[in-house]
Amino acid sequence: MVQEGHLRLNGQRCAKPGHGVSPGDVLTFPQGNRIRVVRILALGERRGPAPEAEALFADLDALTPPDDASSLE
Repeated sequence: MVQEGHLRLNGQRCAKPGHGVSPGDVLTFPQGNRIRVVRILALGERRGPAPEAEALFADLDALTPPDDASSLE
């Protein structure tokens, strides 16, 4: 995803998979039929369970279910 240019870090296209991120950074990327926008709140100390990982970022986009996508036209 990163090498193909599908990730944006703070609005800038990021093409290096090893590029560092910091708390406060905003990531924009495609996920299925949606565009996700998340703000990094903190960096994890370890690889942990999903609920722990979810506490490290804030979802900034209003996720629209795919069934409702046609109403946006």
